[in-house]
Order: sequence, then structure tokens, then C-alpha cells
Amino acid sequence: MRRWMLPLVLGLLCGILGYTVMMMQFPRILMGFATQRISKAGGYNTMFATPMATDKARAIVRPSPDLAYSSCPFDVSNGPVLVDVEPVPAPYWSLSVFDARTDVAFVRNNIEANGQPIRIAIAMAGQPVPNGMQAVRVKDPTGIALIRILVQDRAQFPAIDTARKRSSCMPLS
Repeated sequence: MRRWMLPLVLGLLCGILGYTVMMMQFPRILMGFATQRISKAGGYNTMFATPMATDKARAIVRPSPDLAYSSCPFDVSNGPVLVDVEPVPAPYWSLSVFDARTDVAFVRNNIEANGQPIRIAIAMAGQPVPNGMQAVRVKDPTGIALIRILVQDRAQFPAIDTARKRSSCMPLS
């Protein structure tokens, strides 16, 4: 029995260590895959408006067929990124910013914005943000800004699509 004690303890310690590392790193790995996949459409720091979801759509895991999505995979390693969201003619729309660990760094919807544009600067600590602009601080340089728009009637989608394409994501120069 004593001969198996050391291997059992080492195995248990390796299992605990492996589990801990996995739980800490899995969100970052998952978000890295998502950011790379979305950035293939238009690159980093650029807003990309996806077509309405179908049963074949999988750029976003299990997208809702009632939502129109626009996304901006961002990289603030060279400075802040400005995200400017214009109101759309829909009963509900929102902007969410997810950091590299899939944590929500910012969220605001059309009701909270009182139907006004949402203008934020995503930046890391220490990066200057222009006065009057809301700073959204992230710990890691990459993540995704995601706009979701409720489309109650697909006949309204052309007007919503035109309006949502006025939203932008770009580096602050």
C-alpha cells in the first residue's frame, strides 16, 4: 500500500493543478477562438454586420433568429478603440463589450441610452481616453464588442440593417 501512496498523491495533485489551470484558462482560450473567427470577416477594430441568422449560422454559437448582430473584435494593444453605436428603428438594441476572459466589461441598451447614440472608448489601464468619452477599461488587449438588435418582423430588417451599418469601431488616432 505504501508503494502506491506517492503515485496516488502525485496523481491527485496533478489532477487538482490541471483542473485549476483549465478552469482559469478555458474562458480565455474560448474567447481567443471566437475573436479570431469573427475577425476573419473584417479584421480587428472594424464593425462587421452579419446577415440575419438562419439554421446554418454559427459565427456566434446558437444565434437567435430574432436578433441581428454586429460585432467588432477589438485589439487595444496599440491604443484605445472607439465604438460608436447609432440608434436603430427597433424596439430593443444593445451594446455589450466582452473582455478576453468572456467577462462583460460594459453593457447598455437603447432604453438606458434614451434612444441616443452610445459612444465609448475601450482602453487598457493607463491608456488616455479623450475628455467627454466614456472609458471602458479592459485588463487584456483583445475582446469583442457586440451589438444585438431585436428584429420582430423580417420585413423591417432592411431599414434596421441600413441604420445599424452606421455604427462603427475604429482605433483612436
